Amino acid sequence: MIRFLRWSLLVAACASSFCAHGQIDPVKRELIQVGYNAALQGHPPLSGYAFYYLNQPDFFHTNLTLRLAVAPTYLDSELGISRALGENTHLGVGVAGGGFADDYAEIDQGEYLRSQSFSGFGGELSLSVYHLFNPGRTIPLNGVLRGTAHYSTYSRNDDTAPDFTLPKDHGLFSVRTGLRWGGREPTLYPSLAMELSLWYEGQFRSAHGVYGLGDRTLEPHSHLFWGEALLAYTLPEWKHNLYLSLTAGSSVDADRFSTYRLGALLPLVSEFPLSLPGYYYQEISAKSFGLFGFNYIVPLDDKQRWNFNGTLTTAVVDYLAGLEQPGNWHTGVGVGILYKSRSLKVMVGYGYGVDAIRSSGRGAHSIGLLMQVDWAQAREELFNPESPNRWRGLQRILGAFGS
Repeated sequence: MIRFLRWSLLVAACASSFCAHGQIDPVKRELIQVGYNAALQGHPPLSGYAFYYLNQPDFFHTNLTLRLAVAPTYLDSELGISRALGENTHLGVGVAGGGFADDYAEIDQGEYLRSQSFSGFGGELSLSVYHLFNPGRTIPLNGVLRGTAHYSTYSRNDDTAPDFTLPKDHGLFSVRTGLRWGGREPTLYPSLAMELSLWYEGQFRSAHGVYGLGDRTLEPHSHLFWGEALLAYTLPEWKHNLYLSLTAGSSVDADRFSTYRLGALLPLVSEFPLSLPGYYYQEISAKSFGLFGFNYIVPLDDKQRWNFNGTLTTAVVDYLAGLEQPGNWHTGVGVGILYKSRSLKVMVGYGYGVDAIRSSGRGAHSIGLLMQVDWAQAREELFNPESPNRWRGLQRILGAFGS
């Protein structure tokens, strides 16, 4: 049961961070997302996500959009109200909560320290304002202002050391603001996307102070600054798909809860995934970083169903105090086979963390699975097949029809 709960806490946290979008999504979506990375060395925390995602425009009213993500122990939702504050200014009201979303896993120089890790639970309310600055333009420029009130409680798990003091339960009020030119759909391996964005987030806690073994501090406030540039493009003739991204961030008064954490290849784990193939999930803790990512997909057949996928990411980091490592560069590479249809994407792959520290030295191996099911499309294909003849074998077996 405890192992199941640890899996649930991860998918809950993933659903929570995945849902923090920069504007109201006007497209109807009904997706099932699954991702998992399995390390072939060491004993890391579980690394994966699994959630059902629904985005429903015209929800009971033409100016309402419901966004919902459901994981085994967590629910995240937002009701978007178009034109609530003007023709081009929209409002979002969010509610989220559940078990294990605020869990923390301590990883120091490639070693998962179970005795210094613990479980966390939380819930939150949010209010967001989205403003479109350039209506009618091909590439939208959106401004975002979001306030969030979050409350966290912590508890020991089976492996937490008796002399390890948990951080105090506390409330967190955060303010995020940013500008986003363009954007990316919340889907696996989009065929076309472009984004330039700049962000600031301030986090303010109702409780702070020393915890752990007396060697770490929960800061009263932290300030994060980051930006992202990305391009996804499919070559018209060759049908090759490339994805380039550059993300960089810095912080003031960061602690273990607010720092940037890099690692693993889980592209939908958050709005700004900091991927490093071959590494453990959130293995690297950095108070500032620069991360470059490159992904290339080559079709292997005429219908472009079977594809070869190659990934390279490299990062330079300035470590959070207390979690330093020798060297400031980290690189990960990965290869995989990607299957695509109208309703399904599945990628099975291998990742190698070039600079990851393990007991045998530098270098770490992992295998992974990524899957996306477009449930709306799958349901249509299932109940309204293009060719009824596909079902005649099943009809004969069931004896309902036949000749």
